[in-house]
Amino acid sequence: MDQSRGAQPFRFATHFIDPPQGDDIPITDAALALAAVRAEMEALRADQSVAIARARSEGYMEALAQMRAEREQALLSAWDALHTASEEFEHGRDAITEQLREEATTLALSIGEALAARALSDAPGEAIDQAIGRVLSEIARGQEVIISVHPDLAPDIEARIATRQAGDRRRLNLVVLHDDALAMGDAHLRWEGGGMRLDAAERQRAIHAELAALGLT
Repeated sequence: MDQSRGAQPFRFATHFIDPPQGDDIPITDAALALAAVRAEMEALRADQSVAIARARSEGYMEALAQMRAEREQALLSAWDALHTASEEFEHGRDAITEQLREEATTLALSIGEALAARALSDAPGEAIDQAIGRVLSEIARGQEVIISVHPDLAPDIEARIATRQAGDRRRLNLVVLHDDALAMGDAHLRWEGGGMRLDAAERQRAIHAELAALGLT
């Protein structure tokens, strides 16, 4: 077989027509219609966003106006109630003040009496010992002081005097006398040129004096 007459490769045409570019693309009616629809959709979306924003703004303003109106009404109602209560209070203020003063005074007296009774029960000689200390600070050194107390209280007072003497370098001239006429916790202190009594009535007067200083009596 003559190989020179065998199959030969097919030669393709090498010349092609360039596709249209840019403005050379033909615009069909369908493309124009599609572009118009898209533009209209975008416009509708924009209008919808504006409408929603406007509706929200109007709703907010309306709610705000309603809240302000309700707040003003509540304030007016509260003011009216306060004014009415103030007038009622003014009418009864003097009576209330006097009642509170009486109750406070009664309570303070009860507390004072309770404390005095507790002190008398727990340490009946404490007030007498304090009085002895005040007297010793005012009289001359070594001056005699006679202390009259109830017989049942005498041992306690003598023990307190011994404790006081142990802490004082000067000689304390203190004499304890038994007096059945004195109540438990009461005492009569006497020295040259002076004297002092401790009794329930005096403590009661002291309580009233403290209350008077506080404006409660």
